[in-house]
Amino acid sequence: MARSDNLTGALLMMASMAAFTLNDTMMKAMAGQIPLFQLLFLRGVLTTLAVAAIAWKMGALRARVSRRDRWIILWRTVAEIGAAYFFLTALFNMPIANVTAILQALPLTITLAAALFLREPVGWKRLAAIVAGFGGVMLIVRPGAADFNLFSLYALAAVGFVTLRDLSTRRLSRETPSMLVTLITSAAIMVFFGLASLAGDWAPMGGREIGLTAGAGLMIIGGYLFSIMVMRVGEIGFTAPFRYTGLIWALVLGWLAFGEWPETITLLGAGIVAGSGLFTLYRESRLARAERIAQSTRTRPRGM
Repeated sequence: MARSDNLTGALLMMASMAAFTLNDTMMKAMAGQIPLFQLLFLRGVLTTLAVAAIAWKMGALRARVSRRDRWIILWRTVAEIGAAYFFLTALFNMPIANVTAILQALPLTITLAAALFLREPVGWKRLAAIVAGFGGVMLIVRPGAADFNLFSLYALAAVGFVTLRDLSTRRLSRETPSMLVTLITSAAIMVFFGLASLAGDWAPMGGREIGLTAGAGLMIIGGYLFSIMVMRVGEIGFTAPFRYTGLIWALVLGWLAFGEWPETITLLGAGIVAGSGLFTLYRESRLARAERIAQSTRTRPRGM
């Protein structure tokens, strides 16, 4: 029985989320043993070499980038560096499921930011979903609670930087290859954190640490590849909701690897965030479908 494009896209999205969460788990397993900047540099070396080979094979290195896109890529790279620092700092100091749950607010923040800065229309239903989603985030973060700490704010800062990254990506022209942008970003992270790591001492790495770093690099590469393949298979409106399987992976891996299990109120907040995000994705999918139908009707020759 032939597999549909939508099913293939859903499987690729789930594989992408699994790869990214496995990377997070491997990185967190070295928290307190290997300095963060050292890890980001070494992982960046592996990732950059692999992405460069893929970009070369795809012919992306020959592409010409306009001046406008160069500035967008610069801001996107800054956002990626900020996201890597704040996310991993939070990850090293918080349960992996809590950090992952906060990041599930991304569809909400991107929709809100697109409305504020790109003048994209947002109806009252999606606005209500955004408000509810942010309420869910507050249940996870719980400002003023006994277990609230600075690293919850780091996770929120990571959401802000990823939002800037994704908004910048939306502004890129179609002529700029995705793999070229990924390569530039990966190389910039490698160089930035390599220089930053020189300010402190490096920790010796045994076979376990080398294996975990190599595994994390492999998972990041897999996550990048699967997420790019998703965009080429199936309908985005069908495949996008499967990004929330990352939260399931985070719950399972956090429990198995670190003995972490979120409190009930955190799970409730995560459910609200995921539900709000799913509704937002559903509404965007419906609006996009309606726009395609309207365009088809306008361009259809008379008499047909």
